[in-house]
Amino acid sequence: MRQIDLGRLVNGRDSSATIRGLLFSIGEPVVIGDDKGPILTVLEGGGSGSRYAVRVSGREIGWVCGSPRISPVADLLSHLAEREFEKRLLAGETLERYRDLSLIYDLAERLPVFTKLSEAAASTISEIVRLFRPAGASVMLLNKETGRLEILQAHGTRRGPVMDMGPGEGIAGSVLSSGRAEMVDDVASEPRYLKGPNACGCLLCVPLKTGNAVIGVINASREQPAAYKAADLKLLAGLAVHTAASLENARLYEGMRETFYTILRTLAETIEKRDYFTSGHTKRVMEYSLAVGRVLGLAGDDMERLELAGMLHDIGVIGVRDDILLKPAPLSPEEFTEMKKHPLYGEEILSPIKQLRGAIQGVRGHHERYDGSGYPDGLEGDDIDITAGIIAVADSFDAMTSRRPFRLELSMDHAFEEIRRCSGTLYNPEVVDAFFAADVMEAFFTANSRKKIFPGR
Repeated sequence: MRQIDLGRLVNGRDSSATIRGLLFSIGEPVVIGDDKGPILTVLEGGGSGSRYAVRVSGREIGWVCGSPRISPVADLLSHLAEREFEKRLLAGETLERYRDLSLIYDLAERLPVFTKLSEAAASTISEIVRLFRPAGASVMLLNKETGRLEILQAHGTRRGPVMDMGPGEGIAGSVLSSGRAEMVDDVASEPRYLKGPNACGCLLCVPLKTGNAVIGVINASREQPAAYKAADLKLLAGLAVHTAASLENARLYEGMRETFYTILRTLAETIEKRDYFTSGHTKRVMEYSLAVGRVLGLAGDDMERLELAGMLHDIGVIGVRDDILLKPAPLSPEEFTEMKKHPLYGEEILSPIKQLRGAIQGVRGHHERYDGSGYPDGLEGDDIDITAGIIAVADSFDAMTSRRPFRLELSMDHAFEEIRRCSGTLYNPEVVDAFFAADVMEAFFTANSRKKIFPGR
C-alpha cells in the first residue's frame, strides 16, 4: 500500500476548496508541510508558531504550523488522510479478490468435463446399464461429515426409501472398509446383505478409490443368483477407476465453485460497506431475483447467470465518488448523470473475467425500463435481457422498502402497489406476474414479521 501523500491530499480536487476555505476563515498565518518542506502557506508569518502533527494510523505524514487556533486543521487533515487510507485498503482488497477469482477458474478449466457430482454419477449409471443390463445399480459416495455412504445416483425397476450405511454395514460398507471388490453369487444367503426395495439375486460391488482413500462404492445387481462372471467384476472395477477420478474432480470443482461464490459474495458485501444504508441490499436482491427466476422456469445456465448478475448488479458503484454515493440528500442532475454510469463501470469490471461475462447483460441492463425510459442504452420490451428485467423489479422493490439518508422506507403495501402500477411501463409485465407468484424466505423482512414476503399466488 503506497504512502499517503499529504501534498496530493491538500491540493486534491475533492478537498482543496474545503481546506483553503477553513484556513482563510480562521484568518491567521498557517503553513502546512511534510518532510520535503512547505506544501501550502496562508498569510505570511505562520512558520514561527507551534507544530501540530498530521497522522495516519499513528504515523506522522506531515505538520501544520501556526497558533493554537489552527490545531483543528491538523485534526481535519488527519481525518481526511485516514479516509483516503481506508479507501486504498478497500481497493487493494477488491483487486486481491479478483486475482483469487481468476486463479480459481484457471484451475477449474483443467478439470474433466463433469462439474457436478450428480452428472458424473449419472454418466456412470448410464454406462453400467449399457454394459451390464442390471436390475438395479447405484453409485454411493462417502459423506465426509457423517462418515456414511449415501446414494448419489441409482437405477432400478422399483423405488423405496433411500438407504445409507456406514463402514462395515452391509456388503457395500464392507467393501468401503476393505477397499476390495466383491462378487456375491447368492445374496440371499449372505448374512451381511441389507434387504432393499429391489429383488437381488447376485451383486457386484466395487470400491471407488482416489489414491489410497476409498471415497465410495458402485453396486450392480441382477435378480437371478450367479448371473455375473469374474470378467464382469473386472470390467466394473475398471469403470470405477474412471468414475472415482470424475467424482473427485467434480467434488473439487463444486468446492471451488462454492469458494468462487463466497468470494463474490464477500466482494459485494465489501463494496456495500461504503454505504451503511445499503447493507444487505445485494443479498436481498439476489434472493428475490432467484425466486422470480424459478417461477419463470429458468434453469441451469440461465439461473446461474441470474444469480451472478443479482449478486454483482451494483459492483460498478465502486467507481462512483463518495460525495455522490453517500450524499445525504437527492442528487443534482449532474450528480445523477455520474451515478447512472455505474452499470457501465460494472461491465468494465466484469468483462476481463471470462467466467463472469454471462452476468454482464444483467449488470449493464438492470436500470433499463420496459418502455425505453431507462439507462444506459434506452432498451425497451423484449430487447432487455430477462435477467436484467428480473433484477430491475427486485432492485426497485428493495430500494423502495429500504431506508435512505434522505427518505424513509415505503410500506410493503405501498411498494407492492408501485410495482403493480408500473407493470408494462417500467417493468416487464411477465416478470411482475412472477414476482407476485414468487415465495421468498420471510427472513428478508423485519424479524417480527411472520407472513410470507409475497402474499398470494
